[in-house]
This record gives sequence, structure tokens and C-alpha cells, in this order.
Amino acid sequence: MKFTFDRDTMIKEIGIAQEIISTKNVGSILSNVLLSAQNNSLTIKATDIKVNFETQIPVQIEEEGSTTVYCDKFMSILNSIPDGEIEFDQSASEGDDAGITVLIKPVAKKVKFKMKSMSQEKFPDFDSAENVPYFDVPSKDIKEMISQTSFAVSEDETRYFMNGVFIEKKGDNLVMVATDGKRLSFSSKNLLSGVSDFPAAIVHPKILKTILKHSPLEGNISIAIVEKMIFFRFGNYKFGSVLLEGQFPNYERVIPAKQEHSFQVNKEDLAGALKRVSVMVDKNAGRLYFTVSDGVLKVASQASDMGSADEDIPCEYVGQSYTLALNYRYVDEPLRVIQGDRITFEFTEEMKAVTMRPEPAADYFHIIMPMQKE
Repeated sequence: MKFTFDRDTMIKEIGIAQEIISTKNVGSILSNVLLSAQNNSLTIKATDIKVNFETQIPVQIEEEGSTTVYCDKFMSILNSIPDGEIEFDQSASEGDDAGITVLIKPVAKKVKFKMKSMSQEKFPDFDSAENVPYFDVPSKDIKEMISQTSFAVSEDETRYFMNGVFIEKKGDNLVMVATDGKRLSFSSKNLLSGVSDFPAAIVHPKILKTILKHSPLEGNISIAIVEKMIFFRFGNYKFGSVLLEGQFPNYERVIPAKQEHSFQVNKEDLAGALKRVSVMVDKNAGRLYFTVSDGVLKVASQASDMGSADEDIPCEYVGQSYTLALNYRYVDEPLRVIQGDRITFEFTEEMKAVTMRPEPAADYFHIIMPMQKE
């Protein structure tokens, strides 16, 4: 196999492949990227078994063929070479895979790299993404929904059914939900008019974060959800991921039908107070106190041997004073993705669920379970 490619174009695609490949499989075929040169196009594939990536770039082919190379080392070579055209030449000697060598050299530079390759025959087959029922949704909307939910996924591997984002079709709405049992993030958008029903799915956050990072701001993304797999297509990219198994919790039970009290604050005021008060927050406990009274929200850290901090910010509220003990992260992370200038908190009692949402209300919100006061 022999072809010539543009260095910057290749770096972009190998960079995505690096994100997909598992760092736990160094030395195995899963640490390699598959390169297949045919019809003046190079197909690039990478996988960690659970998440698959495929793309194509134009190249000038002298001899067609396929092989796999160690992804990280290939990327290091590319990064060390100046911009321009690079020649990739695989020559096989008699014997096993150890005798297969790839020569990589810039066309305009007197330097060359030799690296071993492994046969493409050992590279895992991808589940087919060709004959599955795709539907199109605006890329901007999917990126918003992922950013509004994926941070709330549980990291507890014993509760594997909460280690992903739940996706389902409800009428014409696409719904995404994530929870770790102590908080819940919900997003729903009317995107599925005319789309056939598809099975509800629990999607690993790795594939969603990849889509969030690399999908375009404009245009559409094609999505297909079938038994055990989800597929994404946009531009020259194809992604696939194995779905998580298990029964996702009944999230609708967690969402309060009605809450008695609410207060509103300016988003920038709250973000500034959190940043300052968090300096004295115990990072292990993460406990933060919100005391709301007429016209004032006091944000305070829990007193400790190191000291404490508190700050008063204006709020829209009239009524009895309440103190809510909340996990700092559970307030800060939603705050980073809520759009608009005003934030509303809704609650009924100090130890019952708190709803955090933009003001005015939008198509997403966050539920936070208060902590015990100490």
C-alpha cells in the first residue's frame, strides 16, 4: 500500500481516533487505527469495542491496500512533521506481522520514520450502520441537549443503568434524561415530527461527548437507534456505540408536579457568589447553604476548621425564610449550561426536591435533592 496525504487533514482525523481508542489496550489491535486506501480515498477506522469511528479523506494512491498502525505513535510522527504532503509506504517482507513496516516521510523534507504495522485482519468488524432507519435533527439542538444532560450521569459502576443518558421518543419530542440518584437533568425538544418510533435507549456519555465536540454548529445530524446500537452521521463522519443495558429509573416520578415556593436570581450574581464562596467549601462533602429571605439569597459554605465564607445577593422572593443544603457541584454544573440572564429555584420543603431552571421556563431543567444540614 502506498499513498500521499495532506498532513493537517490527517491530523484532524487521527485526533478524533485517539479520543475513541481505549488507553487500557496499549499493545493490542485496539490501540491501532485502521487505514484502508481505495479509489483515491482513505478510510480511517478506530474502536474501543463499545464506540466506533469511521471517516474518509482524499489521498493520492499509488497502490491500494489496508493496514493498521499504532495510533498514538502515528499522531506523534504527524505532529513532528511540517505542514505539507506526506508519503505513506507499506512494504511487507516474508514472515509474520512483525516483518510488515510502514515508511512515513514528508515529500519536501529529508526525514523518514519507520514503524511496525499489524494486519487489518485482526481489526474488529463494525456493526453495520448502512441499512438502519436514520432520522435527521438539527445539530444545534442535539448539542444543546447533550450539554444540558450528560454531566449528570452516574459514575457509580455498580448502578450501570445510570451510567448513560436515557433517550426516548415521546410524541413528537426527543427526550434526554440523566441522573445519578441525587440529581436529575432533563431536556425535551420537539424535533421528531414524522419520525417513526424507535426503542428507548441508554447511551454512553463517551459517544455523546464526542458528538458534542465534533458535530457542526449548523446543519443536521442523522441518528439511528436500533437494538443494542446507536449510530450518528454528519459530514464525512460515522460514529456508532453499543447501548447500555438495564432498566433506567422512572424519571417522571422524580419530577415534582407542583412546588409551593420559588425565588429568582441573576445568573451572573449567582455564578460570582459560587466562585467566591466555593473557595471555603469542603471538596469532599461539597455542602453549600442557600438561605432565602425577603429580597436576599445568602450563599454560604459549611463552617470548618479552615473557616467559612458567605455572600448575599439580591433575589426576587417574599415570604418565610428557608435554608437549603445543596451540593456545590449540583448547582455549579447546571449553572454553566443554563442559558439566559435569570435563574429560578423552586421548592416545597427544605428536604424535598429543588428545581433549577432558566427564567422564563424553557424546555430543560435540573432537579437537585438537598443534603442533610450539619
